[in-house]
Amino acid sequence: MSTHWYLALLIAVALERLFEMRLSDRNAKLAFAQGGLEFGQRHFIFMKGLHTALLLGAALEVLLLHRPFIPELGFPMLGLALAAQSLRYWAVSSLGTRWNVRVIVIPGAPAIRRGPYQYMRHPNYVAVVLEGIALPLIHSAWITACVFSVLNAGLLWIRISCEERSLREHTNYDESFGTIHRFWPRQEIEELE
Repeated sequence: MSTHWYLALLIAVALERLFEMRLSDRNAKLAFAQGGLEFGQRHFIFMKGLHTALLLGAALEVLLLHRPFIPELGFPMLGLALAAQSLRYWAVSSLGTRWNVRVIVIPGAPAIRRGPYQYMRHPNYVAVVLEGIALPLIHSAWITACVFSVLNAGLLWIRISCEERSLREHTNYDESFGTIHRFWPRQEIEELE
């Protein structure tokens, strides 16, 4: 994959993120109209910055440090990035108008347990983690992959704590997700035990 193709891929992902932000804004308006409450506004600013930095960092690392495309690494990472994107859109479509990039909870609304949410509590965050590793490594931008992954782990810890606390206080979250693991399908864990 030439550098030009890789940069085109990063631009396509950036455009897709802009689409997601518009969809999120539309869904936020619907949620607020139903009495939705927003939580975690402070960490959301850092989340937006970090995700922007992922794309910029990968592009700059490839351009400035002349990272090569290594087919044995790049093609599997492209496959992983596409799989992460598929998981993300499965999660988005499963939540429908309740999906949002912000933590907005509609008090009394039941927690949604369909699609990938039947198997894990946070499939969208699993997709983010996978994409944060795979997208830079498509073109050997390993510094970006490492830095993003470490910062993202800390940010996700804050985000998930905020989200789960909000859902517990305002929905039937514990009742719906009591036996579901955060990031790994429950059925597979039971088989290992």
